[in-house]
Amino acid sequence: MVEFGKKLKERQIEEWRGYYINYKLMKKKVKQYANQIEAGALERRHVLKDFSRMLDNQIEKIVLFMLEQQGLLASRIAQLNEQQEAILEQPDISKISELREAYREVGKDLLKLLLFVEINAIGLRKILKKFDKRFGYKFTDYYVKTRANHPYSQLQQVFKHVGLGAVVGAISRNLADLQDRQGSYLSIYDQPALPLQEPVVDSLQSAVDRLTHSTNFLEFLGQHALIMHDELPSVVEEHIDNQRYHFMSLILNLANTFLYMVNTYIIVPTADDYSTSLGAAPTVCGIVIGAMAVAQIFSSVYFSAWSNKSYFRPLVFSSIVLLIGNAMYALAYDSKSLTLLLLGRVFCGLGSARAVNRRYISDCVPLKIRMQASAGFVSASALGMACGPAFAGLLQTNFRIFDITFNQVTLPGWVMTIAWACYLVLLSISFIEPACEIEVDDAPEKSSAAKNDKLEKGLAQPLLMSTEHEQDDDGDQECDASEEAPEESRRPANSLGAAYRLLTPSVKVQLLIYFMLKYAMEILLSESSVISSYYFGWTTSEVSIFLASLGLTVLPINIVVGSYISNMYEDRQILLASEIVVFLGILFSFQFIVPYSVPQYVCSGLIMFVAAEVLEGVNLSLLSRVMSSRLSRGTYNGGLLSTEAGTFARVIADATITIGGYFGESNLLNLTLIPSLVICIGSIVATCCTYNSLY
Repeated sequence: MVEFGKKLKERQIEEWRGYYINYKLMKKKVKQYANQIEAGALERRHVLKDFSRMLDNQIEKIVLFMLEQQGLLASRIAQLNEQQEAILEQPDISKISELREAYREVGKDLLKLLLFVEINAIGLRKILKKFDKRFGYKFTDYYVKTRANHPYSQLQQVFKHVGLGAVVGAISRNLADLQDRQGSYLSIYDQPALPLQEPVVDSLQSAVDRLTHSTNFLEFLGQHALIMHDELPSVVEEHIDNQRYHFMSLILNLANTFLYMVNTYIIVPTADDYSTSLGAAPTVCGIVIGAMAVAQIFSSVYFSAWSNKSYFRPLVFSSIVLLIGNAMYALAYDSKSLTLLLLGRVFCGLGSARAVNRRYISDCVPLKIRMQASAGFVSASALGMACGPAFAGLLQTNFRIFDITFNQVTLPGWVMTIAWACYLVLLSISFIEPACEIEVDDAPEKSSAAKNDKLEKGLAQPLLMSTEHEQDDDGDQECDASEEAPEESRRPANSLGAAYRLLTPSVKVQLLIYFMLKYAMEILLSESSVISSYYFGWTTSEVSIFLASLGLTVLPINIVVGSYISNMYEDRQILLASEIVVFLGILFSFQFIVPYSVPQYVCSGLIMFVAAEVLEGVNLSLLSRVMSSRLSRGTYNGGLLSTEAGTFARVIADATITIGGYFGESNLLNLTLIPSLVICIGSIVATCCTYNSLY
């Protein structure tokens, strides 16, 4: 992998070389500051002032050049518009073709300018991160806050690009007007759904999407899955992906995700009845439900490590363990054994292959459809979450075969046993183990055109987001004790401790938020059968309908957030607003008055759940941006850390329900909501403290 300094040199447009960020100079300046501070020759205040001035000068140079080029492009478009008006008065097909080609040439030059802004923004982000890492300051917070919010800010030009967007729109509109649509010339503004088959426009839109924070439903869901990608994937990597991809294997991978989520939630409506039938208190359902999460804490680690070598064998092992676990769960009723019941759930947790599911998509699905596959992972999870309780509501029967009881508490176990057996058969027949990943050494030098094309096809990620750990060295031999060697800085974390050391304060806050929302959701879902039956006398079917209705809100809410809200507001704004709404949902759930009513319970639960779903998507989207790219690979990756945080939250929540049960069912609701409220307040405070770093 080539260091950023070398990438910057290789991808610079020769005639614009003097207008790029002087990354090497600034990097040496950072080292010089460090030496002078160590020698006592400089004060912190002087360093901050001098470095701020240097950054301002670099950004001013970039922005003024960008505006100059933007003006030249606008002038060329204006001249072409005059020609277009004259040609359309007396249409000539050959002249129209020449004019369209001229617009395309302007589009190609605009694409160069967009790539110029992109790589400079990446350089700015990296040098800010390097400065903070070297000195331990929160300079990035200060600099972005003071510059981005100032009315005369030149940094806003790097963030917003309103003028560039207008030029893109002008080129797109004129090319659309010149396109032959069966004899009529339609404006893209009149029929926005009409497709424009122009590769240059597609390339421009892709570049603009990277420069702005615009998103869509598919991308939002993909980020929701926290399947992380390298910032600039290589052509070689895409070729390897195509060799490893198999459609039916991907479907089976997603089916595993769906079945596991069904398996998790299918017992929730009847867990309290099952506990009671075995002589335990209804609130022991917390331990029954949480036993699966406890085991998942450990299974996530070994499945993540196993996926380094194979995908087929972990999925087979997962299916067998889940089959056995569900059979044990179902047989516990006739055995009158609470121990067997809990062991069955532990086995189910030991079969959690979600780390493998994520890893398969990240490693084996081609880049061009990886976002769709990531969205499929989230959709399969959401559908399984809704179908689990719904299936439980349908299993309201009671009969015996060969002295084995089949009723509403055992049938979820038997149904999942059969489901995993069928899945195991399909897996054995249809899944194809991907070819071993090819280790690629330093690739030969590409032509500058190829490099620009590679950058043009980069992932749609906001530019001033910290998506990868610094790859500091660009050949000037400046590594010292405070920095990692270049090769070391690119290796994935090899232990939980190493992964933890890569977590910045903003990443830790995002993991805390993830912990909070999973805790609040688990409290709501796991104690729903106990609370609703105690206060309202709900049956299993009614609890199932309530839980299934909550699960069915996941995809519609993600559509609204991914397609609309995230285009109107910054992610950090949505994050903070969602936390506040979760806080209000928890607050309204408390039993302030007697009697506790169904509308209060349902409305407060719905508010909290929907806000938590919005929060989860935005939280994981931000997490994928601010997390080190060293956590996108290896056993101890970002997906594992988020899974562990969420699973640990579920374990504590389920334990809280069981402990709260000892104080009586009348006190259970308020006792379990108090920790949720405290953690939520803590996460809001932490978000406010790191708000300016979530850009």
